Amino acid sequence: MKHTFEQKVYYSDTDSYGVVWHGSYLRWLEMGRVEYCEDLGLNLIEMQNQDIVLPVTNLNIKYKSSAKLNDEILVETEITELKAYSVTFKQVIKSKETQKTYVEADVTVVAINGDGKLYRKMPEVLTKKFNEVLRCPALV
Repeated sequence: MKHTFEQKVYYSDTDSYGVVWHGSYLRWLEMGRVEYCEDLGLNLIEMQNQDIVLPVTNLNIKYKSSAKLNDEILVETEITELKAYSVTFKQVIKSKETQKTYVEADVTVVAINGDGKLYRKMPEVLTKKFNEVLRCPALV
């Protein structure tokens, strides 16, 4: 399953030259992962109430080109790997108009409790949803 959302580039997303500041991409990537999880029925506040938090442990990002002020972008998110203790998302940020890729990223998160202790095994509520997605990759 791939999740896609649209975002307009605002002035606050750019530097003084009207080019997207590199940190803005990270915020959009997070938005993509949060919305993806919510589409699966995994609300982050409810998960936190269940003592589950998903911090990023690895971020591999490739900046391919720069989005600019007023561009309409697409943020695509999908799961590519599920391990016993982590999940990896592949994310792409591209132009809505031209499909030109601005950023490609692989983001790995783990599950920890509120005290910061790592779950050695991904909580069942997560593995169940993530496994459903990985078994049905053609869903959009």
